[in-house]
Amino acid sequence: MLDCAIIGGGPAGLTAGLYATRGGLKNVTMFEMGMPGGQITSSSEIENYPGFFEHGKTGMDFMDTWQEQCFHFGLKHEMKKVDRVSKIDNHFIITLESGEEVKAKTAIVCTGSTPRRAGLKGEDELFGRGVSTCATCDGFFYKNKPVAVLGGGDTALEEAHYLSNICSEVNLIHRRDSFRASPSTVERVKKIPNINLITNTVVEEILGDTMGVTGIKLKNIKTDEISELEVPGIFVFVGHNVNNDVLKNEDGSFICEVNEQGQVVVDLNMRTSVDGLFVAGDIRIDAPKQVVSAAGDGAVSALQVISYIQEQV
Repeated sequence: MLDCAIIGGGPAGLTAGLYATRGGLKNVTMFEMGMPGGQITSSSEIENYPGFFEHGKTGMDFMDTWQEQCFHFGLKHEMKKVDRVSKIDNHFIITLESGEEVKAKTAIVCTGSTPRRAGLKGEDELFGRGVSTCATCDGFFYKNKPVAVLGGGDTALEEAHYLSNICSEVNLIHRRDSFRASPSTVERVKKIPNINLITNTVVEEILGDTMGVTGIKLKNIKTDEISELEVPGIFVFVGHNVNNDVLKNEDGSFICEVNEQGQVVVDLNMRTSVDGLFVAGDIRIDAPKQVVSAAGDGAVSALQVISYIQEQV
C-alpha cells in the first residue's frame, strides 16, 4: 500500500512529492499521464517566480529541474491515467484507466483546472505567442503597449484592471452591452481612463505572423461592422474547467465537498471534507492560479499527509 498517492504532475503535485519523500515517506507515487510540469510548460518565458530571473527560459526548461529534484528524493512517477479516487474503510482506492486498483493511505489530488478556449480562428496557433489566459503571468511582456481582453465576467474585468497598470491601453471586448461581473467591479473599471469598453462586439479572428499576434478582427453584432484592432496581445478570460472528474463517484456525485463551480472546498491545510484526502493547486477554492501558490499548496498538503499518517500509528 502506498503511503501517499499524488494525482497530477504540475507544480503542486511535484512539490507535494518532494516534501512527502524528503519528509520521510518511503512509498509515494505520482500519477501523471505525460511528462510532469503542468500548464506552466506551455509558457514562452518565466520571470515571476521568486528567486528565478533568467530571460529567455521557457516553462518547459523551468520545470525540468523540478522533476530532477523531486525524483532524487524517491518520488516515483507512474505514467498512468487515474479514473477515480475512492475511500474504503481507512484507505483509498486509486482506480486506473486500465481497471487496475492501487491502495493508498492518503491521497493528494492536484489535477488543476484548464482555461477555456474561446474557439477563435487563430487562437490555438498563436497561443503562447500573444494569446494568453493569465494577465499576472504575461502582462509584463506588454508593458506600455496596447492589449485586448476578451470576456465579461469578474475575472475578465479584474484582469483588465490589473493590466491597466502595466499596458498603455486595455481594450475590453464583450459580446453584450452589460457585464456579468459584480456592479462594483464594473464601476471601478469604468473609471479607469486607459480601459476602453468595446461592447456588443465579438472577436472574429486573431491575426498574427511567425512573430506572434499582430491584431484582432472584430465584428459589431448589432451593425455587422467589421474592424481591426492592432494589438500585440490578447488575453482570453471565458472561464475555467475544473479537472475534478477523479473525485466523482460512479453516479456522478463527488466524494468530497465542492462549490458550485466544482472547486474543492478545503481549509488552510488543504484538507478536504474526507479524512486523508487533500487537494492542492488550481482545483481548490480561491486558487490564485499561479505557480508559486500551487507549489505552496503542494508543500502544505504533503506536510499534512505526514502528520496524518503519524497520527494513525
